[in-house]
Amino acid sequence: MINRKSLDKVLKKVEKPARYIGLEENSHNKDINNAKVKFAFAFPDVYEVGMSHLGLHILYNLINDQKDFVCERTFAPWFDMEDQMRKNNIELFTLESKEEVKKFDILGFTLQYELSYTNILNMMDLANIPIFSKDRDETYPIVIAGGPCAFNPEPLADFIDLFLIGEGEEATLELLELYKKHKEKGFVKKEFLYDAATNVEGVYVPAFYDVIYNEDMTISKRIVLESKVPEIIKKRRVRDLNNMYSPEKMIVPYIETVHDRIVLEIFRGCTHGCRFCEAGFIYRPIREKSVDSLINQAEKLVESTGYDTISLSSLSSCDYTQLDLLIHRLLDKFEDKKVGVSLPSLRLDSISIDILKEIERVRKTSLTFAPEAGSQRLRDVINKGVDESDLENAMSYAFKEGYSKIKLYFMMGLPTETDADLLGIRDLSYKVKDMFFNRPKEEKIGNFQLTTSVSCFVPKPFTPFQWCGQNSIEEFNNKIDLLKKTFKDPKIKFNYHDPKVSYIEAIISRGDRRTSKLLLKAWEYGCKFDGWSSAFNFDTWLKAIDDSEIDPYFYANRERDLDEILPWDFINAGPSKKTLIREYKKATDGKTTSDCRESCNACGIDNCEMRGVLN
Repeated sequence: MINRKSLDKVLKKVEKPARYIGLEENSHNKDINNAKVKFAFAFPDVYEVGMSHLGLHILYNLINDQKDFVCERTFAPWFDMEDQMRKNNIELFTLESKEEVKKFDILGFTLQYELSYTNILNMMDLANIPIFSKDRDETYPIVIAGGPCAFNPEPLADFIDLFLIGEGEEATLELLELYKKHKEKGFVKKEFLYDAATNVEGVYVPAFYDVIYNEDMTISKRIVLESKVPEIIKKRRVRDLNNMYSPEKMIVPYIETVHDRIVLEIFRGCTHGCRFCEAGFIYRPIREKSVDSLINQAEKLVESTGYDTISLSSLSSCDYTQLDLLIHRLLDKFEDKKVGVSLPSLRLDSISIDILKEIERVRKTSLTFAPEAGSQRLRDVINKGVDESDLENAMSYAFKEGYSKIKLYFMMGLPTETDADLLGIRDLSYKVKDMFFNRPKEEKIGNFQLTTSVSCFVPKPFTPFQWCGQNSIEEFNNKIDLLKKTFKDPKIKFNYHDPKVSYIEAIISRGDRRTSKLLLKAWEYGCKFDGWSSAFNFDTWLKAIDDSEIDPYFYANRERDLDEILPWDFINAGPSKKTLIREYKKATDGKTTSDCRESCNACGIDNCEMRGVLN
């Protein structure tokens, strides 16, 4: 356990000491010395970001509700804290017991964003844990990782002992039980990893596989090095969300976090099939929680946290089949307590005036919509499934109900994009503004402000666009300049993402095992908190690219052949590769695919729960 006096001294010198003290409302304080398995949940970003992540709250409470297990939290210390820790020889520790992370049985990282990977290496170094898996024996924790980015685990294959592919609620407990069994008989690292790889669905152990490359740098084949280890890793999914573990408490931080609210997960998966969206494919099929289950959970969370907002969380919350009923019952129950309900980004085709009226019973907030593309042609290419009339209807509803602050999200660099498609972003933005000001004077409620945000498209694994190349930085900058020249109205704020950040994201997210050299070099040269604009250093990344002899074009910008073996092809994420190829070809032809709530599109998911709904 770290020296408390040294820690107290250090905390007086950092900007936000509450990031490191723990002791929050609803945090656990279990006897760590008597736990049979000690799990350190590591979020590779700053405390305020990590504490806004629903998955942390789920796994933290799930594990701590088990008698034999303890879960404690650790986050990436900000620059000031890291500097003090290194100067005072304080190793990375957990918030609850202030125990050094290296003394835990398992260190589990959540992979939410590729630009956090250098933080993973830095946290292991701060914990005095060898970075390479091959260098860690039984005296060190088993280092595992899961989350959406684990669907391409290869860039981290040299550093992580075990990946969990898919949803973790059930599989995590299976792993902890298995660890407990091995620990009781005398722990041997390789034996545990082999047992996990062969008996726990969704487990991938990189050390049990090798990769052979062609002369052109593409993958020739993958080799299984151990008998009975699966060639294909099938993702884990929770089939029944009503009987799934759902936390009745959430830790309430002392400081403001990114999302200071209750997060109520209403369903998982998505049926729309937007061709750019990795989450929409890897989290299929759709599974809903019942209204009664959600009301019961919300009641307990409001009581235990004191938050005044409930955020309904999912990939497309307005698609929840009983949304009107859910919101009505939530507001009826909590209106006296002034607890409001909020929705994340909305599809233009799914908003209704009844929902808006219900939400504003407690408070009115801004509304966020995601048209994604500026023209109907390009929205068909990406299979967005909305048209301009949907925008008109949504804005009419919103303005009629007194909403005056609107946010629109778009992407640039989408496959087949032209300047005309790009300028459509401006046209739609000005159309929204005109719709507000062309209303009768008595109906213009509030001070209108439109924020149009444009991100850089990154072709992601397990999407129909996984074979596409990313625009170059120069191409992105030209598109930004084109748009900037056209936005000249003070009522419209134009934001755009840094193409350099998206470029590095593409290299990593589309990478193979060889990109581990890049991550190591980048970290050694000082890269960390790369998702933060204030910390991202593109020149340092370029130096790391040169010194690691990585060809960035090969990973980020190159179009890939449909028959090429992709680094993540050994994972069964649900939809088949045949389905993704079909959708890719339909995209190039500008053809759309219907929502699978309307008809089954035979995407290849086994035992799909939606088939019973459709039939």
